[in-house]
Order: sequence, then structure tokens, then C-alpha cells
Amino acid sequence: MDIAALSILMNQSQVRQQASMSVLKMAMDMSKVQSVDLEKMIDSNKKTMELSIQPELGSHIDVKL
Repeated sequence: MDIAALSILMNQSQVRQQASMSVLKMAMDMSKVQSVDLEKMIDSNKKTMELSIQPELGSHIDVKL
């Protein structure tokens, strides 16, 4: 194998590796965004669930003198 062909093969390998890393970084960023959105959704549903189970909770104050 000559040096030119070896050089081309090495460059192609490097380009493939860089492309794979870029795709992996994009997937990691997307999963971070999805996890933040999921946390927000869980927090909003948590309050709704609490109110649906005990809707009277916190709506009355008993005061005795």
C-alpha cells in the first residue's frame, strides 16, 4: 500500500470518528433537554395530583380563641 492511499484511509477514519462524536454530542444535548422537560412535567402533575386526592386540603383555617 502506498503512502497516499494510507493517508486517505487515515483521514477518512478521522472524519468518521469526528462525525460520530458530533452525533453523540447532539444526542446527549437532546436527552438533557428532554430530562429537564420531564422534570417540569412531573412537578406540575404533582400539584394537580395532590389537589385531586385531597381537594379540601389548605382551603380552610380553624381558629379557636
